[in-house]
Amino acid sequence: MSKIFIIIGKSATGKDTIYKKLLENKELDLRKVVMYTTRPIRISEVEGVEYHFVDEAKLKELKEENKIIEHRSYDTIHGKWHYFTVNDGQIDLDKFNYLMLGTLYSYGQIKEYFGADKVVPIYIELEDGIRLMRALRREQKQKEPKYAELCRRYLADTEDFSEDNIKKYGITKKYENLDINICLYQIIQDIKKSIL
Repeated sequence: MSKIFIIIGKSATGKDTIYKKLLENKELDLRKVVMYTTRPIRISEVEGVEYHFVDEAKLKELKEENKIIEHRSYDTIHGKWHYFTVNDGQIDLDKFNYLMLGTLYSYGQIKEYFGADKVVPIYIELEDGIRLMRALRREQKQKEPKYAELCRRYLADTEDFSEDNIKKYGITKKYENLDINICLYQIIQDIKKSIL
C-alpha cells in the first residue's frame, strides 16, 4: 500500500535538508508534492520546486473548486501568509509513495483526507538553542532579512509543537537531527520498513 510521508518539526530543525536528501534517495523512490503558498518567494527558492507561489485570489478560486486538501494560515508581521495542499493531480496513491513537508495541523488534515493508514509522520526535533542559531544564519543570507518574523516563528513553534499537541496528533516517534547522517539513516530505515 502506498503512503504519504510528512516531515514535521519546528523551524530550523533541518526539515528542508532532510526532505531533499530523502527525495534524492533512488531506492526509496518517493515522489514530491509541491505545496502552495501566498508568502513571498525567498532568494534561494524556485517557483514549482519548494512551493507554487500564488496570490490570495488563486487560493480563493481553488477553495471554490473544492480542491484544497489542507490549509493553514499565519498572521505575520508582513500580513497573512497561507500554506496549502491542492488536489491538482499530483497524488496517486495507487501508484506511488510521496514525501511532503508539513505541520502538525496539516498532517492531521492530510491524514483525515487520505486515511490514517496512508499517512506517516516523520517528526524532526532539535534543541531550541541550536535551532535559533541555524535560523539566524539562514536569515542573514536573505537579501532583506526578516528578523522579526524569525522571532515570531520561533516563539510560535513553542506553542504549536507543545508536547500536548504532539500527543494529540498521535506522534510517538521522533528523530533528533544533531547529526544529519545518523538522522537520515534512521528515517530511511523506517521508511523502508513501511513501504517494502
